[in-house]
Amino acid sequence: MGMLSNFTQFFGLNDEEEFEVEQVADNKEKIQLSAKKNDEKRELKNQRAFNTRRESATTNKVVSMKNPENPYQSKIVVFEPRVYSEVQEIADLLLSNQSVILNFTRIEEDQAKRIVDFLTGTIYAISGDIQRIGEEIFLCTPKNVEIDGVLSDVMQEKEFY
Repeated sequence: MGMLSNFTQFFGLNDEEEFEVEQVADNKEKIQLSAKKNDEKRELKNQRAFNTRRESATTNKVVSMKNPENPYQSKIVVFEPRVYSEVQEIADLLLSNQSVILNFTRIEEDQAKRIVDFLTGTIYAISGDIQRIGEEIFLCTPKNVEIDGVLSDVMQEKEFY
């Protein structure tokens, strides 16, 4: 065996143990390097997320009260019809989700009644609401607007009804 061990040692055939030890050490180094890279990537992602949160927090401090992107933005239109033919324009406003205050001081009483009758049908079709808020003033609202409060008590006291 002595001669065989000398022969294998001379030609380097007995280095399997050293090779395995070196290979295990290389694998450990590779694992440690990949773990370091993963840690660096994770830390970089966290820094980016933190920076974007900080940037958005500093840049979004002002909020616009007027939102032009909202197609259902509430709007109240004051309308003083003078002839019955203007009722279609009022109905179009209601159909476009806008509230309308009608002032009938500049129109005859029979024309005002016809307009109110027409608009009552329009409001029924859109599930809206119509209320009298003055002697010759009405409030017409679409479905998305709620009217809160009671004016009828005040109006009865002043004999508007």
